[in-house]
Amino acid sequence: MTSKAKLAEQLRELGVPQDSVVVAHTSLRAVAETEGRGEGFLDALISYITKDGSPDGGLLCIPTHTWASLGDPDPVKLDMNSDKTCVGTLPTLALRRPDAHRSLHPTHSMAVFGNPEKAEEYIAGEVMTDTSTGPRGCWGRLYARGGSVLLIGVGHERDTFLHAAEEILGVPNRLSKDYVRADIRLRSGDVIERPIRCHHSEGFSCVSDRYPKLEPAFRAHGCIRDGFLGEAKTQLCDCRKMTETYALIRERCGGKEFLADEEPLDETWYV
Repeated sequence: MTSKAKLAEQLRELGVPQDSVVVAHTSLRAVAETEGRGEGFLDALISYITKDGSPDGGLLCIPTHTWASLGDPDPVKLDMNSDKTCVGTLPTLALRRPDAHRSLHPTHSMAVFGNPEKAEEYIAGEVMTDTSTGPRGCWGRLYARGGSVLLIGVGHERDTFLHAAEEILGVPNRLSKDYVRADIRLRSGDVIERPIRCHHSEGFSCVSDRYPKLEPAFRAHGCIRDGFLGEAKTQLCDCRKMTETYALIRERCGGKEFLADEEPLDETWYV
């Protein structure tokens, strides 16, 4: 069993910042048994990254996605009175906490922890975003504020920020041409109609599955630090560096759609 003290030590060894924004994608199964189980693991992340909610501490963001509901006939895709998500156990645990500040995005919301004033400021205006991971929303702010991604027991196929990087860089063939109705039900019961353009790629099924192709390039440019949390192999990824590396690859490949197949990236595009 990994204690909370050991988790804090591992976070320190990995160099996880305590004064910035960190989003964590987590496989609790890979982490294995920790003190306090999933709740204890989440406690450890929040305590370390936010400095126990201090004004000079960072923000921890847990994805609480509901994009799987896009195929449902019910137009409400985000219900603020529900803890149902489509991305695993830790998000459900996060939403059950009274100190969670959830962003108002119909498909790609997140629960933000930290100083309440800073957390509310970070998620402010999210309801106005009209794409899945827009540059002016919470996912795009990871780039704007020099944030990081923690991949805990998972790979870049779970790295939602890369969708935001593609939106920031204006990569074509990543968003639906038409808007989709995606309503938000507030805690009061009132409903906000929020049409958005969703993730979509013509010619291949799921671009996320191809994101691991980018890892060698990210490593070549110092975007990633490796470590462990519990027993899970963990990557600490710099959002700005990943975006800059992606931009370099696009520039050198001459506009090729390099994620349309499973072939490794040409090293001349990033070395």
